[in-house]
Amino acid sequence: MDISELGEFGLIDRLTRDIKIKNTSTMKGAGDDCAVLNYPDKQVLVTTDMLMEGVHFDLTYTDLRNLGYKAAMVNISDVFAMNGTPRQITVSLALSKRFTVEDMETFYEGLRSACDKWNVDIVGGDTTSSYTGLAISITCIGEADKQDIVYRSGAKETDLVCVSGDLGAAYMGLQLLEREKSVYYQQVDEARKKGDRNALAELSHFQPDFAGKEYLLQRQLKAEARGDIIARLHEAGIRPTAMMDISDGLSSELMHICKQSHVGCRIFEKNIPIDYQTAVMAEELNMNVTTCALNGGEDYELLFTVPIGDHSKIELIDDVKLIGHITKENLGCVLVTRDDNEFELKAQGWNPLQ
Repeated sequence: MDISELGEFGLIDRLTRDIKIKNTSTMKGAGDDCAVLNYPDKQVLVTTDMLMEGVHFDLTYTDLRNLGYKAAMVNISDVFAMNGTPRQITVSLALSKRFTVEDMETFYEGLRSACDKWNVDIVGGDTTSSYTGLAISITCIGEADKQDIVYRSGAKETDLVCVSGDLGAAYMGLQLLEREKSVYYQQVDEARKKGDRNALAELSHFQPDFAGKEYLLQRQLKAEARGDIIARLHEAGIRPTAMMDISDGLSSELMHICKQSHVGCRIFEKNIPIDYQTAVMAEELNMNVTTCALNGGEDYELLFTVPIGDHSKIELIDDVKLIGHITKENLGCVLVTRDDNEFELKAQGWNPLQ
């Protein structure tokens, strides 16, 4: 169905008609001029992310359901990174005429799946037209007790530096997808130059072989917010002193924490967690796997610091790795390589404005 048949409000009604409120802080959700939220005795956390077609995602290989899931998760991840609990999101979309009502329903399936996983309410948003492709803007609202909120500025000398999960897999997934896309379009160009209609017809069913690389694709196409790690830290009685999610790359996020906390750090290459598929893909592409883990981005793992006294507690938490420690500011941010050489860390993660 063409979206124009429903109009803006008809589309919104169709996408939100079955949404059920989950949180007591949601007094009124979608359907009025404003959502009404109630947060007695809590600090309110608000974060916004914008995703632009051609900059943040490529619909050549990105499924709309996964895109909806990821769009919600990258915002939910920001609230977890403040040690908070996500409660509501608003969703704004700019759509070109190539999208149908069914396309948007698929997008919302992914969006709602992500929200259901973390008990988040969809409480409003906006839709408008676009001449340049799909644009997605999501705002996530969360809550936390004042004393529980973790900022980037709290790291102290001798604190331990930790990360969840593994790093570099999302970036390797992107490289894999871009490589196969390039191969596909190269074959299409060759077939067109030759006027080979049979080859063009076969290419319409082109299916790359991703066997053995499924994990890399999942990490790129379906991001996961690490609320499970926040829960484990709470259970262990650990309150991080500083925390961020890793969206632009480990090196960039470390630099943010160190700059805002007025400290330095020493990170050990041998301790950076890297999945086997990531290492294999980096070798296949003749790339340095440590560079990919440091600068790749889109892992949405948690980077955080804890007091040195929590060392034994951290060691008991699955899927968390100690990668270094905080030092004096004048010592800078240092990477210690496997052969004990030392290099200054540089913020070489992804920059959306370049």
